Amino acid sequence: MNLPTFKVIDSATIGNWLSDNSQKILDIVANSYLDFSNGDTTCPDSYFLRFPDNKNNRIIAMPVSINTGEKYSGIKWIASYPENVNQGLDRASAVFILNCGETGYPLACLEGSQISSYRTAASAILGAKFLHKTPGVIEQLTIVGTGLIAHSTVKLFTELGWQIKSLNLVDLNTDRAKLFSNKVDIENITINTDINSGKGSDMWLFTTSATVPYVEDFSLFENNPTILHMSLRDLSTNIVFNSQNCTDNIDHALKANTSLHLAEQESGNRDFIQHDIVDMMNGSASPDFSKPRIHAPFGMGILDLNVAKNIYLDTDDCVQIENFCPTPYVL
Repeated sequence: MNLPTFKVIDSATIGNWLSDNSQKILDIVANSYLDFSNGDTTCPDSYFLRFPDNKNNRIIAMPVSINTGEKYSGIKWIASYPENVNQGLDRASAVFILNCGETGYPLACLEGSQISSYRTAASAILGAKFLHKTPGVIEQLTIVGTGLIAHSTVKLFTELGWQIKSLNLVDLNTDRAKLFSNKVDIENITINTDINSGKGSDMWLFTTSATVPYVEDFSLFENNPTILHMSLRDLSTNIVFNSQNCTDNIDHALKANTSLHLAEQESGNRDFIQHDIVDMMNGSASPDFSKPRIHAPFGMGILDLNVAKNIYLDTDDCVQIENFCPTPYVL
């Protein structure tokens, strides 16, 4: 057996692939959830590396494998440093290492933050597809936290043909919100620092770096909107308890002091969340339009692996290293 050629795939190559494959990304994410539900993948708990001198920073290791068909495994190593944005850097940076599922040999190193933001956007849109009262049309989208993931989500929404009639940007940093508004092709945009400005929106998107809940007022959602809670820790348990809750996988989502995890700790049970996205996809569950519908996917490494695998298979225009792996000792 020949040693594999090791590929290094940079951000420009990955960005172009992502922009050219919007529907494919959504399909990859949907099929990844189905494969996981069928037991065809292994997606263990993430490992959080934290730092005693700075509790806001962390690096997360997310190992994962595909166990059927053409087998692959890999790991995402993603850092979250919220203060980076004050230095002109992105909060998140990442690499993804792709391995051969048969031999374990490394096949590629891919820039991982764009893959991560796009697959997160796709998981948000998949939730919107099954939970929103008018799929494909959003009267007003309120975004809380105007960073890369929010931008990727709006970009993917529009590439997939969704109509966003108005956009309300909520961010304490108005310069950041103005930058965001200049990066999206939507005419009707307002910028606010007060979250109450979103009242009446039919869809909310939370993409902040919050570590503890700060949204306590349930009346913000009295019109029963769709809430894409991608940052996981913004909403109080009171809001969780009075909404229909959906996630990617219940066991994965109820950890690390997410809003769902806090609700479990407070109630001592999981009765407030009975469905995951696969239940919505296969029709065994349906949206309850009489209350807010919260989609809060924890983020599973299988999404990154399947997107990374497809980029790897589609890409030859990259750095290719023939002798990355040593000659086997047994030869």
